[in-house]
Amino acid sequence: MDWVKLVYSIILLVCGIVILVASSSKKGDERRKFINTKAQSYVFIVVTVVLLLDVAESIYRTVQGNTHDGISPLVFLTLILIIYLLTLITYRKKYGD
Repeated sequence: MDWVKLVYSIILLVCGIVILVASSSKKGDERRKFINTKAQSYVFIVVTVVLLLDVAESIYRTVQGNTHDGISPLVFLTLILIIYLLTLITYRKKYGD
């Protein structure tokens, strides 16, 4: 089980580095802000939906009498970073040069 955490940590680190490098390149101030804002708003919607589904699952399992551990923070953060990276790349291709 420790190797799974190690793999997730490496994925998290690589995605974070790629996001920093991708967002730091200069294209134009307004265009860059627009692209980042669109990517961030999309990720915010995804995070909100995932958290609402987790709360609904928690309520359902509590009513059924089962325990619910919730979302692993490392997996959740990795999911957020990967989605942000993919949407940032998509919007850069769509609205970029």
